[in-house]
Amino acid sequence: MQSTKTRSTAKAREVTVEELVTHFRERRESLRTQWVQAMMTKDLLSGLTEEEVHTESTAISDTCVGCLETGKYDDAESYAKRMTERGALRGMMPEQILAGMLTLRDVYGRSLFERYRRDPARLLSALDAYEPVASRIVSIIAVAFVAERERVVRQQQDAMREMSTPVLQIREGLLLLPIIGLVDSLRARQLTEQLLRSIRAARAKVAVVDITGVPVVDSKVANHLLQTISAAQLMGAKVIVTGLSAEIATTLVAVGVDLSKIHTLCDLQGGIDEADRLLGYRVLHVREETGRTQ
Repeated sequence: MQSTKTRSTAKAREVTVEELVTHFRERRESLRTQWVQAMMTKDLLSGLTEEEVHTESTAISDTCVGCLETGKYDDAESYAKRMTERGALRGMMPEQILAGMLTLRDVYGRSLFERYRRDPARLLSALDAYEPVASRIVSIIAVAFVAERERVVRQQQDAMREMSTPVLQIREGLLLLPIIGLVDSLRARQLTEQLLRSIRAARAKVAVVDITGVPVVDSKVANHLLQTISAAQLMGAKVIVTGLSAEIATTLVAVGVDLSKIHTLCDLQGGIDEADRLLGYRVLHVREETGRTQ
């Protein structure tokens, strides 16, 4: 008895899904138009051309109905990724994307209420079949958009780090890495990668790392600096650290960092002079002789 009832319920639900798909496809253009009008009222389509609005609204509508019909979400995930990439590039905000999807869900939901309002049991059956699919698609859109935004933010952060810590070639064989601001473990690794790439590209023999603009260096960063020096030595380059403040030096001694492997000088000019000596350069001071007749 129970088994027969379960099979009947499952069959009724399956028919309901088929009816929903037929309903949405029969009213495809009408529902799409309602959605576009609602989006325009909420100012959610700013920046899109009329052709883009038609293309996007048609594509997402068909994708939603397809997911309802098949019970699979591969197409929704693919479309969500493409849409969020385009949205991020056009400067669309997450709220704008999600509000649009919620509006589509509401438009489709109201159309079901209009169709089945005289039959509450079938209305509940239709909503039971429709709402989980609609909620899943909204969730897919949200996750894809957040992931894309995070990727863009990471790219921007990486670009900013590279711009804020350039490796400069002073002369043949000599590089300068001026570091300004706080240095955490992530930035320390990024600085190491930049320096090692530059050493290889420039075939540098000496690199001066100036930390005058670094207010704090903890033991983790100091140990990472030691690893950077060791890696540079393996690539055939010597590293000179300049600008070590009294506070930082005291802190490093207190936490027991081994400074014997670090070649340090008090200021940048001293570091460059020492680098020139290591490279075999000589600085000649030329004075103009005044009052000299030709």
